[in-house]
Amino acid sequence: MFNPAHPGEILKSTYLEPLNLSVSKAAEMLGISRKHLSGFVNGHVSVSPEFALRLQAFTGKSAQAWLSLQSNHDLWKLKDKTFDVVSV
Repeated sequence: MFNPAHPGEILKSTYLEPLNLSVSKAAEMLGISRKHLSGFVNGHVSVSPEFALRLQAFTGKSAQAWLSLQSNHDLWKLKDKTFDVVSV
């Protein structure tokens, strides 16, 4: 298994860079703050359901796909973590 990219990296490389969109302009188009989008494309902010819907409208990629990308990334980061749990 590989380390899945943070969805912010995908937004940046697949949508912002090819369209020559700045973070400021894209944030304006998404209706969010520049700070929030900057944190997202730099991997510090996660996709929420509301943000996923905004990304869907902006990119055409489904909200579910954005949430799935985030989930895959988050699970990968926890892959080596162990938890003490009681079985039912």
